[in-house]
Amino acid sequence: MRKVLHVGCGDYHPLRVHPIFRFGDWQEIRFDIDPNVKPDLIGTMTDMSSVEDGGFDAIFSSHNVEHLYPHEVPVALSEFRRVLKPGGFALITLPDIQAVAQLVAADRLEDTAYISPAGPICPIDMMYGLRSSMAAGNLFMAHRTAFTAKTLGQHLLNTGFSEVSVRHGEGYDLWALAVK
Repeated sequence: MRKVLHVGCGDYHPLRVHPIFRFGDWQEIRFDIDPNVKPDLIGTMTDMSSVEDGGFDAIFSSHNVEHLYPHEVPVALSEFRRVLKPGGFALITLPDIQAVAQLVAADRLEDTAYISPAGPICPIDMMYGLRSSMAAGNLFMAHRTAFTAKTLGQHLLNTGFSEVSVRHGEGYDLWALAVK
């Protein structure tokens, strides 16, 4: 069985993990800062001491790294690398701030950019965090940093990943694949 650490898993839903991890011999281990979502492991991306060194074949992180302060990004990405087996990989997606900035420049800051399962998403939500969640008291949803394809790739290389590929996704996301 191959193991994927689902970082920032949120509430359990079988479709929340990326499709490549839903089939075959993948075992999802859920990791989150919020005990209310009932993860398998509780912790932060900057202190994953509850996770063994080299214990995972993959990491999946969807819309989490932007919740860190800029100085915490290298710490978290180093933690991702530490818990991966040699040859393991991290699949990371997060907002593409360049795509979001185009909407802001067009004076669409609070216009709906797309509809998510959580409801309408506006550029201001992609920049600063989902306003409805934060208004309901979930301040874990605040965004504290942002990335372009160039900066995300450079952060991953600087933390020791040997192969890094960053692509613009559909809409307003960046996708990175980083190999240890």
